[in-house]
Amino acid sequence: ALLALVDDVMRREVVALLAYAEDDAGGLMSPRFARLRPDMTVDEAIAYLRRQAEQVEAIHYAYALDSEQHLLGVVPLRRLVSAQRELKVREIMRTDFVSASEEMDQEALAKLFSEEHLFAIPILDEAGRMKGIVTADDIVNVVAEEASEDIQKIGGMEALEGPYLQAGVIEMVKKRGGWLAALFLGEMFTATAMGYFEEEIARAVVLVLFIPLIISSGGNSGSQATTLVIQAMALGEVRLRDWWRVVRREVAAGLALGCILGGIGLIRIVAWEAVSPRYGEHYVLVALTVAGSLLGVVLFGTVAGSMLPFILRRLGLDPASASAPFVATLVDVSGLVIYFTLASILLRGTLL
Repeated sequence: ALLALVDDVMRREVVALLAYAEDDAGGLMSPRFARLRPDMTVDEAIAYLRRQAEQVEAIHYAYALDSEQHLLGVVPLRRLVSAQRELKVREIMRTDFVSASEEMDQEALAKLFSEEHLFAIPILDEAGRMKGIVTADDIVNVVAEEASEDIQKIGGMEALEGPYLQAGVIEMVKKRGGWLAALFLGEMFTATAMGYFEEEIARAVVLVLFIPLIISSGGNSGSQATTLVIQAMALGEVRLRDWWRVVRREVAAGLALGCILGGIGLIRIVAWEAVSPRYGEHYVLVALTVAGSLLGVVLFGTVAGSMLPFILRRLGLDPASASAPFVATLVDVSGLVIYFTLASILLRGTLL
């Protein structure tokens, strides 16, 4: 019904654009661009551009087309206005131009803009015929939308369809409820793990004091690693084949971070015991247990958090789905296992 309200030219353009997916280059492009014939002189080209200036999207570049609309070359406006008047367009146009296909994903197109630093990119069909242009202004909106979507996924929810204040309560519950339910079910394994070590907890209640410290440190380190890898993937800095390089880096980082946190934990227990005794006569063994557990949990969390985006990408899923809450839930269970396993080894014959 709305199409009936516009003129024939606009109607044809809208119908043509509706044939593309909204996240493809074809769905973003404008069919109104500056066209030139390669046999025009510079004077003729400038005069022609003046006549069509009001009908085109932008004139950062003019595009030289043949009679079948194949793109032959691109003429930057600066080069056109500074060229000698008698020269032909074919003599000043650039034939080594950057272009994109109609089906190119908007994220790949945004990356192309970032790499090439262009104001506009021509969109071609399979036969090399020019269909339209996507401008830098268009892609800025895409980048903002993609960044917002990824941030929401990393936070542990589905992306909202529009601005936050325009989202209804029902939509908010739908977008967040599924993830919260899944994370809650995951946290139930934490309770199961604690039940498995119930006997150790009953014998050495002092170990319970450090459970939040252990599992939160692992979750935090895993969330950091996940966020860094997701960002690197989004920027094209890391690909699937780079997983081994990432593992090596994160193992080194995890060991260093684990040693730092473990050292802080050990010093804290020993210092508090000297000021106000509360951990018992075997406090040194407790301190070593906490320090060793922090090292193991932080190392595991860092490696697991960095690998989850690779696993999701390999499965064809969005790496941003490796949200920080999901990583934290995974590390909670493994952290308890590491903590109480190490405690059963170091404290056997004393507290256990």
